[in-house]
Amino acid sequence: MRQVRRGGQGGYGSPGGSGPSAPPHRIPQQPSYVDGRGYDAPGGDHGYDSGYNTGQVYGRRAGGPGGPDDGHAYESRPAPNWGRRIKLTAIALVTILLVTTVVTYFWADSQLNRAVDLSKVIDRPEPGEGTTYLIVGSDSREGMSAEQKKKLHTGSAAGKRTDSMMLLHVGSNGDTLISLPRDSAVTIPRFRGSESGKLRGPLGTRKLNAAYAYDGPELLVRTVEYNTGLRIDHYVEIGFAGFANIVDALGGVEINIEKGFKDKYSGADFQAGKQTLDGQQALAFVRTRYAFATSDLQRTKNQQKFLSALANQAATPSTIMNPFKLYPTLNAGLDSLIVDKDMSLWDLATMFWAMKNVSGGDGTSMNMPIAGSSGGNLIWDKAKVKKLMNELRNDQKVTVTGD
Repeated sequence: MRQVRRGGQGGYGSPGGSGPSAPPHRIPQQPSYVDGRGYDAPGGDHGYDSGYNTGQVYGRRAGGPGGPDDGHAYESRPAPNWGRRIKLTAIALVTILLVTTVVTYFWADSQLNRAVDLSKVIDRPEPGEGTTYLIVGSDSREGMSAEQKKKLHTGSAAGKRTDSMMLLHVGSNGDTLISLPRDSAVTIPRFRGSESGKLRGPLGTRKLNAAYAYDGPELLVRTVEYNTGLRIDHYVEIGFAGFANIVDALGGVEINIEKGFKDKYSGADFQAGKQTLDGQQALAFVRTRYAFATSDLQRTKNQQKFLSALANQAATPSTIMNPFKLYPTLNAGLDSLIVDKDMSLWDLATMFWAMKNVSGGDGTSMNMPIAGSSGGNLIWDKAKVKKLMNELRNDQKVTVTGD
């Protein structure tokens, strides 16, 4: 129990004290505070220490009460373990990235418009090596306002027709992109109606784009397979508005135009040189045909060139790793594309990556070999086409060249 020792009891200047008497006119002796371990206690620690004499008032004494250096030294905080903190932060970031990627993948995959049923196509060729896509650009104006039609120079024709058609073969010997001119003279064979389910045709020799206009994607696939002998594994279609929206979502697509041209029908007005096209300009670029002497062939070359540039830009890290660009692009694309029922998002990504390879020079880009024309229709070179299709079917290196 703490006690108070007052003057006259052995304190300074008291009869029993050890010091001299207090001189007159000085401050009286103040009481001293002692406890069971007081200053005068045998084996004590020399009295109560409040900490004020050392400036150490707050904090925890090292060793705790009665421990080593009790009342004299204070325990310091341990240095932060930066290696562990960095490791935990990295693990957290990787986990967030993986979860976001998986969620985005399944969300995007669920948004695909799988409206084309290739099981309706009859008398199909045997599957070959690699994967072959039929990529179609239609002149669909569905959902477009009158103002949009005017701005994009699409006209107001009802229904939809194929404005461009391409075969993309993805294989182990390089990727090959082949344009099929819509004015190609082909045989439209017997087919099963997509709506009626009844056998119809054959329709004889027509322009290739007539197949789509007559009975839609399934008849177009049937016609391409019949005239090439090559099985189509996947179908991808995009309309006017969707195409322009994708380009705008990317912030435009850079392309080098070798020779300037104008076309009042498509709204094209381009100077030569490298430039970035927005959605409206891009649509005019791929649709123009009347500005060229070989209208359909030159247009297919422009379409190949632009689609390869678009795929090349869409597959860059600046797009994929930037959510403010990736998600608008995905939304624009998913809202615009029509694919077959067996198409997955992985298949779609593979297609775009192959087009990027073609653009980068790791693949082949060409028109279907043409032997001449008749009555405004383009005639395929049968010998070259047969050899080309055999090379694709067997996934061999392409040696055939086209116009």
